Amino acid sequence: MQPTEVDPVNPSLQFFLTTAMSKDQEFNETFKKGLEVRGEVLGEQYVTKAVESLQNEYWKPAQELITEYAWGTVWTRPGLDRKQRSLLTLAFLTAQKAYPELALHTKGALRNGLTEIEIREAILQSMIYLGVPVGIEAMRVTEKAIKEFKAENSAESSQAKSS
Repeated sequence: MQPTEVDPVNPSLQFFLTTAMSKDQEFNETFKKGLEVRGEVLGEQYVTKAVESLQNEYWKPAQELITEYAWGTVWTRPGLDRKQRSLLTLAFLTAQKAYPELALHTKGALRNGLTEIEIREAILQSMIYLGVPVGIEAMRVTEKAIKEFKAENSAESSQAKSS
């Protein structure tokens, strides 16, 4: 797709990539890679909302930072695969009691190949080191996220079959 074309699937993203990015080429490439990885891990729907917030001057620097550095730089580094990075991320988010992000990254972990058992075991392991109350809440959050992920994928599979 040429930079001037509008992406019919994600016009917000295309608008941002063609008009709102005013930084250097290296930033642009790292940012684009970050958007790609972020979409593959967290889902395109989530990334579309994040990109829309780039049009808000207050949120724009935060979204650029997250997308470029977390997703375009760290998540693309060699040494750990995405499954390993997801496992670590689940542990870190549990430790921070960052439960909304834990739910989001649980779905990402499933996309990256972690199994329900691996996710559960990571939370059980963290329960020992972080405390039972933290672990119990993390179990609730991840269980709900797993159920939502299955329902979302079941709905997508049904739509794909009927198309």
